[in-house]
Amino acid sequence: MHFVHLTIIVVFAAAVLVFAIQNLGTVTMSFLGFSVRAPLAFLTAIVYLLGAATGGALFALLRRSMQATRTIRSATS
Repeated sequence: MHFVHLTIIVVFAAAVLVFAIQNLGTVTMSFLGFSVRAPLAFLTAIVYLLGAATGGALFALLRRSMQATRTIRSATS
């Protein structure tokens, strides 16, 4: 099973590397009046990391909220 996980990680890393090499062209991204010119692969990585950070924080907040609700319900039962 460890070999399968390692294979999936290597294939994913290779796909990301190919994407980065093929998308070195500079693009302009505008948001709320701000404008950035950078390679597409770089902007994609930044947006992905921001999404992962905010998604992880939201997931942790929801998990903590659900645990608190369970604690309150078990205490009142």
